[in-house]
Amino acid sequence: MIDLRSDTVTRPSPSMRAAIAAAPVGDDVIDRDPTVERLQQQTAEILGKEAALYMPSGSMSNQIAIRLHCQPGDEFLCESGCHIYNYEQAAFAQLSGVVARTVAGKGGVLEKRQLEGLIRPVNEHQVCTRMVTVENTHNRGAGRVQPYDTVAELCTWARASGLATHLDGARLFNAVAATGIQAMDWAQHFDTVSICFSKGLGAPVGSALAGPRAIIQKARRHRKLFGGGMRQAGIIAAGALYALENNRQRLREDHANAQILAAAVRHCEGLQLQPEQVDTNMVIFVVDAKLGTGQQFVDELARREVQVLTVGPAAIRAVTHLDVSAEQVRQAAEAIKSAARQLAEARNA
Repeated sequence: MIDLRSDTVTRPSPSMRAAIAAAPVGDDVIDRDPTVERLQQQTAEILGKEAALYMPSGSMSNQIAIRLHCQPGDEFLCESGCHIYNYEQAAFAQLSGVVARTVAGKGGVLEKRQLEGLIRPVNEHQVCTRMVTVENTHNRGAGRVQPYDTVAELCTWARASGLATHLDGARLFNAVAATGIQAMDWAQHFDTVSICFSKGLGAPVGSALAGPRAIIQKARRHRKLFGGGMRQAGIIAAGALYALENNRQRLREDHANAQILAAAVRHCEGLQLQPEQVDTNMVIFVVDAKLGTGQQFVDELARREVQVLTVGPAAIRAVTHLDVSAEQVRQAAEAIKSAARQLAEARNA
């Protein structure tokens, strides 16, 4: 099978496994794990932050960031399609007593003008607006890169308005690869930044939260509360460290492969890219009802040994990653064309 369901399906390469096997470890709860320490230091340096903290998942790093910046009864502003709001079980409400105020962006992009006037007045009847979150790249926006100037303007406004800022940068290094803008340049606009090692970078486990040293010290306490304190975590941190050191530059290959898929979709009557613009390693397309449902198209691709995901009744997502070659992506592109022809012929028969 050519697995394009997500960039989380990658498996450690032999060299990554060797790095994991050789990693020095220690009890990272009682004391410190040397491999975890190295990973955290390098992450902080790359992001231009004072400190970073390794965590089991991006959901945990996002939720701890919310808990750091908000108190129970506060609210934060976010884009309506973002991961924090849609794919983390409203953990901000369950765990921290915080509410989200969503604003619909264009392809996942929020602009300052959309948030102006949304900060609640100081009033005992209303919640307190405390924070703005941004997702870059944007998952439901088909890997959309947030325009840099838009991010800078939004965060400048937030800071001047007394709001904290958090970047859900699960795929931040895809934005770096697509634009050439360095990670620390993106990160400088935010109080805290979450990055993920187990997506395009190809590590098996983990994310990190970066920010000022005092905030990250508090984050360590919250990580323990949420069950994220890990003992000999260097075993898994070694995979993340290898990914950080070796797999960032090659993300451009995934982006080029995604363009092959996008071209195939454009070639097919009854399929429509959504959005038309493909920035990074994700392609989302909609199946016209005359071809059938999204699930029927997924099933047709599976018969051609290509796996993708439905992300709506008619919408399908395909994600390129380091475990699929350009040749395999070309095969998947031909499978998309073949499946579209097959379904069209079946409907017209």
